[in-house]
Parts: sequence; structure tokens; C-alpha cells
Amino acid sequence: MWQNKNVWILLIGEFVAGLGLWLGIIGNLEFMQVKVPSDFLKAVILAIGLLAGVAIGPLAGRVTDQMKKKKVMLISGLARSISVIFMLIAIQTGSVLWMIVFLIMIQTAASFYFPALQAAIPLVVKEKELLQMNGIHMNVATMSRVLGTAIAGIFLVIMSLSMLYLISLAAYLFLFILTLFITIDEEDSVRKRSKTDSGFKNLFPIIKQLPIVTMTLILTMVPLLFIGGFNLLVISISELQDNSLIKSWIYTAEGIAFMLGALSVKRLSLKHSPYTILFFFSMIIGFSQLLIYFAESPVIAVTAFALFGFSVGCFFPTAATIFQTRVPKEFHGRFFSFRNMLDRIIFQVVLLLTGLMLDLIGLQLMSLVFGMISITITAAFFIKYRQSPSSENFKMKVS
Repeated sequence: MWQNKNVWILLIGEFVAGLGLWLGIIGNLEFMQVKVPSDFLKAVILAIGLLAGVAIGPLAGRVTDQMKKKKVMLISGLARSISVIFMLIAIQTGSVLWMIVFLIMIQTAASFYFPALQAAIPLVVKEKELLQMNGIHMNVATMSRVLGTAIAGIFLVIMSLSMLYLISLAAYLFLFILTLFITIDEEDSVRKRSKTDSGFKNLFPIIKQLPIVTMTLILTMVPLLFIGGFNLLVISISELQDNSLIKSWIYTAEGIAFMLGALSVKRLSLKHSPYTILFFFSMIIGFSQLLIYFAESPVIAVTAFALFGFSVGCFFPTAATIFQTRVPKEFHGRFFSFRNMLDRIIFQVVLLLTGLMLDLIGLQLMSLVFGMISITITAAFFIKYRQSPSSENFKMKVS
């Protein structure tokens, strides 16, 4: 796998673009902190971009299946680069409206880019290398997130906000140039056949015929119950302990544990089926949520997030590999676009629900509620699919 130039292009591109992404995210928060006094309006502005990405999802999926993945990645990458220009205009004019244009354009571009990327990965590596590739790709994304947020904080002290976005623009342009050199072999017959299909209506019957795909889609709600309110949970724990330093410990522990999990999942897959890995770590995620009830203890709080990090580090690469290998390739664009839309919607709902429950019942009771929901979902699906006649199909190992 490491002798494959496409693998290096994807990983280097993900790392550099991830740095640019997180520089931009920190820049967005800095700009809104100055220009938008209301926290609610800040949330509305960010939601506008996300909703634009959700609205364009069906079109993005159809286009991704009809066109070459490389072409979709190039066009969306160029659009993402151009979008930064609108943010530079927003900074120069002090206009929040130009920032909204930037958010809509960059989220729309992302709605095309990421399904194309997920659909491209099975085309550039062998099936037996998919799990390892997914784990490494997610690790690279995590490292870019950690470094990107740290570098952004330093850059904001030593340079202007405009310069921060110029560096972000340079990162996106670098990704665009790298993508030019990627080689993706796509069958003409697959592309021609996909042109006769439209939207998601042809996708849903396919999903229904693949119980493990349906199960995995629903099980992804379990980590999203944690991820959606992640930042709010960290802030609440910091306030509960009256300790601002705990935030750094939690983020560090979760990030390191995630990378360890993503590195370990390949070895685990040699002994256990993806079916076993999904259910086991889904249950551990629920247990880690329950542990937050004891978040007054710094050690237990950090342990809970470390457990969560390791679990999702094993869960997400396994889920991605199942999707890439079980869903027919001619439906990959629409499927990953649909999954992207679903994740965004669930993320927003969980974020609002977390904020509401923190206000109504507090952190500790909320952790019990979310933990029990996660464990109940996992147990219910485990029992259902264990009894299913097709459950033997789930025990097949992903090499």
C-alpha cells in the first residue's frame, strides 16, 4: 500500500487541507466574536452553512456517481479555494453577509468533495487494504485537527486574520494541485449505468437489501450522541471541576486514544469480525457516557474521553470499510452523500438537545440518559441481528 502514490497523495492532501480547514474554523470564531455579539446568532450563522450543505446533498451524490471522482474532487476543491476570497472580503468590509456567502460556498463544495473522496478510496487501494487505509486516513485528519487548532491560536497572536485565511487558501490550493496527480481507474460501464439512476430513490432499496449497512448507519448514532455535544460537555466538565486546564487534558487524551484505536483496528480485524467490533465498541461508547456521571473526578473524566476516543478510532474505520465494500460502487456517491447529510442533521439535533438537557437536568443526569440510550440501541440491534438468518453474513472478516 505504501508504494501506491495515490495513497500518499490522499494522505498528504488530507493533512494539508485539514490544517487549512481548522485555521479557517478558528478564524470564523474569531471574526464572529468581534462582529456578532449574540451566541444564538453565531449558531444561526454556522447553521446556515450546514443547511446549505444538507440541501445540496442529493445533487452532490448524483453528480458524484455520474462523473469521474477525480473531476468532482478537482472542481469542488477549486470552489473551496475560491470561497476563501469571500471571507477575505468579509474581513476587509466587516460584513457578516460576506461571511455567510463564504460558509454557504465552502459547505456546498464540501458536500461534493467528501462523498467523492470516500468513493475514490476503494478505487485506489485493494479491498484487503481498505480498513488500514481508512484508519490511517482518519488518524491524519485527527492530527491535522490537533495541529490546526494549535497553530491557529499561535498565528492569531502574531499575524492578522486576513493572513490566517491566506494560509488557509494556500492549503486548499496545494490540495487542488496534488489532486491533479492522482490516478483513479473507473469503469466506463459503471458511470454509464449510474447515469440512468436519479437521486436517492434508487439508493434506498439497495440499502434495505443490505441489513449490515442499515444496522451500521443506525449504530453511528451512538458515537454521534457523544460527538454532537462534545465541546459543550468539555466546557461543562471544566465548570463542574472549576478547572480550565482539564479541557486540554480531555482533548489531548481523546485525540491520542483515537489515533491508537485507528492504528489498532487492523490487528483486531484479524481476530474479530466487523460485526463484533462495531457492537463491542458501540457498547464501550455507551459505557464511557455513563462514566461522565463521575466527572467531578479529573481522572475519571479524562478516562471516559480516552475510552470514547479509542472506541471511535476502531468504530469509524470499520464502519467506513463496511460501507465501501458492501454498497455497490455505482451507488457510492449517492450513499456517502446521504450519509454526510444524515450525520450533519443528527449532529445539529444532538448539539441542540445537549444544550437543552444541560440547562434542564445538568451534566451528570444527562450523561446517564445518553449512556442508557446508547446501550439500549446497541443491545436492541445486537439481539435483533443475532437472531437474524443473515447474521452469519455479518461475521465475515474485512481483510
